[in-house]
Amino acid sequence: MTDEHDSDEDHDHEPERETFQHDPVGHAEARAGMTVGELADEYGNAGVGAASLHEAVDVTEAMFDDDVTVFFGLAGAMVPTGMRRIVADLIRDGYIDALITTGANLTHDSIEAIGGKHHHGCVQAEGKTEREHDETLRDEGVDRIYNVYLPQEFFATFESHLREEVFPVLEEEAEESGPVSIERLTRELGRANAEINEREDVEEGPGIAAAAFENDVPIYCPAVQDSVLGLQAWMYSQTSPFSLDALADMTALTDLAFEAEEAGAFVVGGGVPKNFTLQTMLVAPGAYDYAVQLTMDPKQTGGLSGATLEEARSWGKLEKNAENVSVYADATITLPLVVAAARERLE
Repeated sequence: MTDEHDSDEDHDHEPERETFQHDPVGHAEARAGMTVGELADEYGNAGVGAASLHEAVDVTEAMFDDDVTVFFGLAGAMVPTGMRRIVADLIRDGYIDALITTGANLTHDSIEAIGGKHHHGCVQAEGKTEREHDETLRDEGVDRIYNVYLPQEFFATFESHLREEVFPVLEEEAEESGPVSIERLTRELGRANAEINEREDVEEGPGIAAAAFENDVPIYCPAVQDSVLGLQAWMYSQTSPFSLDALADMTALTDLAFEAEEAGAFVVGGGVPKNFTLQTMLVAPGAYDYAVQLTMDPKQTGGLSGATLEEARSWGKLEKNAENVSVYADATITLPLVVAAARERLE
Protein backbone atom coordinates (compact mmCIF):
# COMPACT_ATOMS: atom_id res chain seq x y z
CA MET A 1 0.00 0.00 0.00
CA THR A 2 1.40 3.41 -1.00
CA ASP A 3 1.33 6.12 1.64
CA GLU A 4 0.15 9.70 0.91
CA HIS A 5 3.72 11.05 0.73
CA ASP A 6 4.76 8.56 -1.99
CA SER A 7 1.59 9.36 -3.96
CA ASP A 8 2.41 13.11 -3.98
CA GLU A 9 5.95 12.41 -5.20
CA ASP A 10 4.66 10.29 -8.11
CA HIS A 11 2.18 13.01 -9.03
CA ASP A 12 4.86 15.73 -9.07
CA HIS A 13 7.34 13.70 -11.13
CA GLU A 14 7.22 14.44 -14.87
CA PRO A 15 8.62 11.96 -17.41
CA GLU A 16 11.78 12.91 -19.26
CA ARG A 17 11.03 14.09 -22.81
CA GLU A 18 13.45 15.19 -25.51
CA THR A 19 11.23 17.27 -27.79
CA PHE A 20 8.46 18.44 -25.49
CA GLN A 21 8.66 21.89 -23.96
CA HIS A 22 6.20 23.38 -21.50
CA ASP A 23 4.49 26.03 -23.70
CA PRO A 24 0.72 25.85 -23.20
CA VAL A 25 -1.55 26.92 -26.05
CA GLY A 26 -3.49 30.00 -25.05
CA HIS A 27 -6.94 31.06 -26.16
CA ALA A 28 -6.94 34.05 -28.46
CA GLU A 29 -9.03 37.04 -27.54
CA ALA A 30 -11.04 38.90 -30.17
CA ARG A 31 -12.66 42.06 -28.88
CA ALA A 32 -14.09 45.26 -30.24
CA GLY A 33 -11.58 48.00 -30.86
CA MET A 34 -8.52 45.77 -31.32
CA THR A 35 -5.82 46.87 -33.73
CA VAL A 36 -4.52 44.46 -36.36
CA GLY A 37 -1.25 44.24 -34.46
CA GLU A 38 -3.06 43.27 -31.26
CA LEU A 39 -5.02 40.60 -33.11
CA ALA A 40 -1.80 39.21 -34.61
CA ASP A 41 -0.31 39.07 -31.12
CA GLU A 42 -3.32 37.06 -29.99
CA TYR A 43 -2.69 34.66 -32.86
CA GLY A 44 0.65 33.96 -31.21
CA ASN A 45 -1.19 32.35 -28.28
CA ALA A 46 -2.97 29.92 -30.60
CA GLY A 47 -1.86 27.04 -32.78
CA VAL A 48 -1.96 25.82 -36.40
CA GLY A 49 -2.22 28.61 -39.02
CA ALA A 50 -2.72 31.38 -36.46
CA ALA A 51 0.68 30.64 -34.94
CA SER A 52 2.29 30.69 -38.41
CA LEU A 53 0.74 34.06 -39.23
CA HIS A 54 2.01 35.49 -35.93
CA GLU A 55 5.48 34.20 -36.75
CA ALA A 56 5.23 35.74 -40.23
CA VAL A 57 4.60 39.13 -38.59
CA ASP A 58 7.71 38.64 -36.45
CA VAL A 59 9.88 37.76 -39.45
CA THR A 60 8.43 40.55 -41.58
CA GLU A 61 9.11 43.09 -38.83
CA ALA A 62 12.76 41.98 -38.73
CA MET A 63 12.98 41.93 -42.53
CA PHE A 64 11.64 45.47 -42.88
CA ASP A 65 14.62 46.83 -40.95
CA ASP A 66 16.57 49.53 -42.79
CA ASP A 67 19.68 47.34 -43.03
CA VAL A 68 17.92 44.49 -44.86
CA THR A 69 17.57 44.46 -48.66
CA VAL A 70 14.05 43.23 -49.38
CA PHE A 71 13.17 41.29 -52.53
CA PHE A 72 9.38 41.11 -52.90
CA GLY A 73 7.92 38.38 -55.13
CA LEU A 74 4.34 38.97 -56.25
CA ALA A 75 2.54 36.26 -58.20
CA GLY A 76 -1.13 35.41 -58.61
CA ALA A 77 -4.02 37.75 -59.25
CA MET A 78 -3.06 40.16 -56.50
CA VAL A 79 -3.80 43.39 -58.37
CA PRO A 80 -7.26 42.56 -59.77
CA THR A 81 -8.31 41.18 -56.38
CA GLY A 82 -7.57 44.43 -54.56
CA MET A 83 -4.02 44.12 -53.16
CA ARG A 84 -2.55 46.85 -55.39
CA ARG A 85 -2.41 49.68 -52.87
CA ILE A 86 -0.73 47.54 -50.20
CA VAL A 87 2.22 46.81 -52.49
CA ALA A 88 2.40 50.36 -53.85
CA ASP A 89 2.47 51.77 -50.31
CA LEU A 90 5.24 49.36 -49.29
CA ILE A 91 7.31 50.64 -52.22
CA ARG A 92 6.59 54.31 -51.48
CA ASP A 93 7.40 53.92 -47.80
CA GLY A 94 10.75 52.26 -48.46
CA TYR A 95 10.03 48.67 -47.45
CA ILE A 96 10.76 47.08 -50.85
CA ASP A 97 14.10 47.30 -52.64
CA ALA A 98 13.22 45.14 -55.67
CA LEU A 99 9.88 43.84 -56.93
CA ILE A 100 9.68 40.61 -58.91
CA THR A 101 6.23 40.13 -60.41
CA THR A 102 4.20 38.93 -63.38
CA GLY A 103 3.24 40.70 -66.56
CA ALA A 104 -0.38 40.07 -65.60
CA ASN A 105 -0.08 42.05 -62.36
CA LEU A 106 1.58 44.90 -64.26
CA THR A 107 -1.15 44.78 -66.90
CA HIS A 108 -3.93 45.06 -64.34
CA ASP A 109 -1.98 47.68 -62.38
CA SER A 110 -1.69 49.81 -65.52
CA ILE A 111 -5.35 49.40 -66.42
CA GLU A 112 -6.34 50.88 -63.06
CA ALA A 113 -3.71 53.63 -63.35
CA ILE A 114 -5.17 54.90 -66.63
CA GLY A 115 -8.82 54.81 -65.61
CA GLY A 116 -9.99 51.20 -65.93
CA LYS A 117 -11.58 49.32 -63.05
CA HIS A 118 -12.06 45.77 -61.87
CA HIS A 119 -15.50 44.89 -60.53
CA HIS A 120 -17.08 42.48 -58.10
CA GLY A 121 -18.60 39.52 -59.91
CA CYS A 122 -19.70 35.99 -59.19
CA VAL A 123 -18.38 32.53 -59.94
CA GLN A 124 -21.74 31.19 -61.03
CA ALA A 125 -24.89 33.11 -61.90
CA GLU A 126 -28.23 32.04 -60.46
CA GLY A 127 -30.00 29.52 -62.65
CA LYS A 128 -26.90 28.78 -64.76
CA THR A 129 -24.04 26.35 -64.60
CA GLU A 130 -20.56 27.83 -64.30
CA ARG A 131 -19.96 27.05 -67.97
CA GLU A 132 -23.19 28.75 -69.06
CA HIS A 133 -22.29 31.74 -66.92
CA ASP A 134 -18.86 32.07 -68.55
CA GLU A 135 -20.31 31.66 -72.03
CA THR A 136 -22.63 34.59 -71.26
CA LEU A 137 -19.71 36.66 -70.00
CA ARG A 138 -17.79 35.91 -73.19
CA ASP A 139 -20.72 37.03 -75.32
CA GLU A 140 -20.94 40.24 -73.29
CA GLY A 141 -17.19 40.97 -73.47
CA VAL A 142 -16.38 40.51 -69.79
CA ASP A 143 -13.37 38.56 -68.48
CA ARG A 144 -13.65 36.70 -65.18
CA ILE A 145 -10.93 36.17 -62.56
CA TYR A 146 -12.77 33.92 -60.09
CA ASN A 147 -15.24 36.41 -58.55
CA VAL A 148 -13.80 39.53 -60.18
CA TYR A 149 -14.89 40.95 -63.55
CA LEU A 150 -12.96 43.09 -66.03
CA PRO A 151 -14.70 44.50 -69.14
CA GLN A 152 -12.59 43.72 -72.21
CA GLU A 153 -12.64 47.29 -73.51
CA PHE A 154 -10.08 48.17 -70.86
CA PHE A 155 -7.55 45.98 -72.65
CA ALA A 156 -8.05 48.07 -75.80
CA THR A 157 -7.41 51.20 -73.74
CA PHE A 158 -4.29 49.55 -72.33
CA GLU A 159 -3.05 48.72 -75.84
CA SER A 160 -3.44 52.35 -76.89
CA HIS A 161 -1.62 53.46 -73.75
CA LEU A 162 1.34 51.22 -74.57
CA ARG A 163 1.50 52.23 -78.23
CA GLU A 164 1.17 55.95 -77.56
CA GLU A 165 2.98 56.46 -74.24
CA VAL A 166 5.40 53.58 -73.65
CA PHE A 167 6.66 51.72 -76.71
CA PRO A 168 7.71 54.73 -78.86
CA VAL A 169 10.28 55.83 -76.26
CA LEU A 170 11.71 52.32 -76.05
CA GLU A 171 11.66 51.97 -79.84
CA GLU A 172 14.00 54.95 -80.15
CA GLU A 173 16.35 53.47 -77.56
CA ALA A 174 16.33 50.07 -79.26
CA GLU A 175 17.02 51.63 -82.64
CA GLU A 176 20.07 53.35 -81.20
CA SER A 177 21.41 50.74 -78.74
CA GLY A 178 19.68 47.43 -79.42
CA PRO A 179 17.15 45.46 -77.34
CA VAL A 180 16.16 47.01 -74.02
CA SER A 181 15.89 45.21 -70.70
CA ILE A 182 12.55 44.12 -69.25
CA GLU A 183 13.26 46.33 -66.24
CA ARG A 184 13.59 49.27 -68.62
CA LEU A 185 10.14 48.43 -69.98
CA THR A 186 8.60 48.28 -66.51
CA ARG A 187 10.28 51.56 -65.55
CA GLU A 188 8.91 53.32 -68.64
CA LEU A 189 5.51 51.79 -67.94
CA GLY A 190 5.61 53.23 -64.42
CA ARG A 191 6.54 56.68 -65.75
CA ALA A 192 3.68 56.62 -68.26
CA ASN A 193 1.17 55.33 -65.71
CA ALA A 194 2.06 58.11 -63.26
CA GLU A 195 1.87 60.77 -65.96
CA ILE A 196 -1.49 59.70 -67.38
CA ASN A 197 -2.94 59.16 -63.92
CA GLU A 198 -2.16 62.75 -62.97
CA ARG A 199 -3.01 64.26 -66.35
CA GLU A 200 -6.41 62.56 -66.54
CA ASP A 201 -7.10 63.03 -62.81
CA VAL A 202 -7.92 59.33 -62.45
CA GLU A 203 -9.80 58.55 -59.24
CA GLU A 204 -7.72 55.45 -58.51
CA GLY A 205 -4.07 55.93 -57.51
CA PRO A 206 -1.23 55.52 -60.03
CA GLY A 207 -0.30 52.16 -58.52
CA ILE A 208 2.63 49.80 -58.25
CA ALA A 209 4.69 50.51 -61.37
CA ALA A 210 4.31 54.26 -60.85
CA ALA A 211 5.41 54.00 -57.21
CA ALA A 212 8.44 51.97 -58.28
CA PHE A 213 9.36 54.54 -60.93
CA GLU A 214 8.96 57.48 -58.56
CA ASN A 215 11.04 55.79 -55.83
CA ASP A 216 13.73 54.24 -58.03
CA VAL A 217 12.75 50.66 -57.14
CA PRO A 218 13.40 48.19 -59.98
CA ILE A 219 10.63 45.89 -61.17
CA TYR A 220 11.76 42.59 -62.68
CA CYS A 221 9.28 40.63 -64.76
CA PRO A 222 11.10 37.49 -65.96
CA ALA A 223 8.06 35.95 -67.69
CA VAL A 224 6.65 39.12 -69.21
CA GLN A 225 5.77 37.20 -72.39
CA ASP A 226 3.14 35.33 -70.39
CA SER A 227 0.74 38.29 -70.23
CA VAL A 228 -1.18 40.85 -72.25
CA LEU A 229 1.72 43.24 -71.67
CA GLY A 230 4.05 40.69 -73.23
CA LEU A 231 1.71 40.01 -76.13
CA GLN A 232 1.46 43.71 -76.88
CA ALA A 233 5.25 44.09 -76.68
CA TRP A 234 5.69 41.21 -79.12
CA MET A 235 3.12 42.60 -81.57
CA TYR A 236 4.74 46.04 -81.50
CA SER A 237 8.15 44.46 -82.13
CA GLN A 238 6.91 42.89 -85.35
CA THR A 239 6.84 46.26 -87.11
CA SER A 240 9.54 48.20 -85.28
CA PRO A 241 13.14 47.90 -84.00
CA PHE A 242 11.81 47.52 -80.45
CA SER A 243 12.77 44.28 -78.73
CA LEU A 244 13.44 42.99 -75.22
CA ASP A 245 16.61 41.41 -73.83
CA ALA A 246 15.47 38.62 -71.50
CA LEU A 247 18.90 38.21 -69.86
CA ALA A 248 19.81 41.85 -69.26
CA ASP A 249 18.12 42.09 -65.84
CA MET A 250 20.11 39.22 -64.39
CA THR A 251 23.17 41.42 -63.86
CA ALA A 252 21.42 44.21 -61.93
CA LEU A 253 19.39 41.80 -59.80
CA THR A 254 22.45 39.70 -58.99
CA ASP A 255 24.45 42.82 -58.12
CA LEU A 256 21.72 43.85 -55.67
CA ALA A 257 21.89 40.44 -53.99
CA PHE A 258 25.69 40.42 -54.05
CA GLU A 259 25.95 43.80 -52.33
CA ALA A 260 23.29 43.18 -49.67
CA GLU A 261 24.61 42.99 -46.10
CA GLU A 262 21.42 41.18 -45.12
CA ALA A 263 18.66 40.05 -47.47
CA GLY A 264 15.00 39.19 -47.07
CA ALA A 265 12.53 37.50 -49.41
CA PHE A 266 8.82 38.18 -49.06
CA VAL A 267 7.08 35.84 -51.49
CA VAL A 268 3.37 36.07 -52.29
CA GLY A 269 2.28 33.02 -54.27
CA GLY A 270 4.62 30.89 -56.34
CA GLY A 271 5.49 30.47 -59.99
CA VAL A 272 8.21 32.39 -61.77
CA PRO A 273 8.35 35.35 -59.33
CA LYS A 274 9.03 33.00 -56.42
CA ASN A 275 11.81 31.06 -58.14
CA PHE A 276 13.37 34.16 -59.71
CA THR A 277 13.48 35.77 -56.27
CA LEU A 278 15.00 32.77 -54.52
CA GLN A 279 17.44 31.61 -57.23
CA THR A 280 19.19 34.99 -57.20
CA MET A 281 21.11 33.86 -54.13
CA LEU A 282 22.65 30.92 -55.97
CA VAL A 283 25.24 33.28 -57.50
CA ALA A 284 25.68 35.53 -54.45
CA PRO A 285 28.19 35.00 -51.64
CA GLY A 286 25.42 34.69 -49.07
CA ALA A 287 21.76 33.70 -48.97
CA TYR A 288 18.51 35.06 -47.60
CA ASP A 289 18.57 35.86 -43.89
CA TYR A 290 14.78 36.26 -43.71
CA ALA A 291 11.97 34.75 -45.75
CA VAL A 292 8.18 34.80 -45.60
CA GLN A 293 6.00 32.80 -47.99
CA LEU A 294 2.23 33.23 -48.37
CA THR A 295 0.83 30.36 -50.40
CA MET A 296 -1.90 27.75 -50.72
CA ASP A 297 0.09 25.26 -52.80
CA PRO A 298 0.97 21.87 -51.25
CA LYS A 299 4.54 20.61 -51.09
CA GLN A 300 3.69 17.01 -51.94
CA THR A 301 3.60 17.51 -55.73
CA GLY A 302 7.26 18.53 -55.84
CA GLY A 303 6.33 21.70 -57.70
CA LEU A 304 8.09 24.99 -57.17
CA SER A 305 4.99 26.91 -56.04
CA GLY A 306 4.43 24.59 -53.09
CA ALA A 307 8.07 23.96 -52.24
CA THR A 308 8.84 24.85 -48.64
CA LEU A 309 11.38 27.45 -47.63
CA GLU A 310 13.15 24.65 -45.77
CA GLU A 311 13.67 22.97 -49.13
CA ALA A 312 15.09 26.24 -50.46
CA ARG A 313 17.62 26.10 -47.63
CA SER A 314 18.95 22.81 -49.03
CA TRP A 315 19.73 24.62 -52.30
CA GLY A 316 21.61 27.40 -50.54
CA LYS A 317 18.90 29.98 -51.20
CA LEU A 318 18.39 30.56 -47.47
CA GLU A 319 21.06 30.74 -44.81
CA LYS A 320 21.13 27.77 -42.45
CA ASN A 321 20.19 30.07 -39.58
CA ALA A 322 17.67 32.13 -41.58
CA GLU A 323 14.39 33.16 -39.95
CA ASN A 324 11.65 31.87 -42.22
CA VAL A 325 7.99 30.90 -42.13
CA SER A 326 5.29 29.82 -44.59
CA VAL A 327 1.62 30.68 -44.13
CA TYR A 328 -0.78 28.40 -45.98
CA ALA A 329 -3.89 30.43 -46.70
CA ASP A 330 -5.43 32.77 -49.27
CA ALA A 331 -2.93 35.61 -49.75
CA THR A 332 -5.72 38.16 -50.16
CA ILE A 333 -6.45 37.43 -46.48
CA THR A 334 -2.93 36.99 -45.11
CA LEU A 335 -1.04 39.74 -46.98
CA PRO A 336 -3.02 42.66 -45.50
CA LEU A 337 -2.87 41.15 -42.00
CA VAL A 338 0.88 40.48 -42.02
CA VAL A 339 1.79 43.84 -43.56
CA ALA A 340 -0.53 45.88 -41.34
CA ALA A 341 0.63 44.16 -38.14
CA ALA A 342 4.32 44.48 -39.02
CA ARG A 343 3.93 48.13 -39.96
CA GLU A 344 2.03 48.83 -36.74
CA ARG A 345 5.02 47.58 -34.76
CA LEU A 346 7.53 49.53 -36.83
CA GLU A 347 5.68 52.82 -37.14
